[in-house]
Amino acid sequence: MAYVLRDQQGQIIAASTDVQITPEWQEIDQSNAEYLSYIETSLKTHDAFRESDIQLARVLEDLIGILIERNLIQFTDFPSAAQKRLNDRQSMRSKNRLSMIFEDDKGLF
Repeated sequence: MAYVLRDQQGQIIAASTDVQITPEWQEIDQSNAEYLSYIETSLKTHDAFRESDIQLARVLEDLIGILIERNLIQFTDFPSAAQKRLNDRQSMRSKNRLSMIFEDDKGLF
């Protein structure tokens, strides 16, 4: 069973897959059409935010790279945890570029 919170008009405004957060949360069957519709809409909304976050992260990575290249900041100015994350991302992006080049080459033959 799942739990939902409804507004004064009876519309679902929040859902939990397995926890009744407060006594106002009503138990509902997980196959209920209204519940499934709410979950689907919520996932679409969260996907848009997640995609926006990913794009903004890429902009910030590029900005940091530009600032380092222009000697406006030093890589070592970042805390070690941030340095590790930046190195990991740079490595992943590099591997992804190489992978794409390799796959493009395979398509030529």
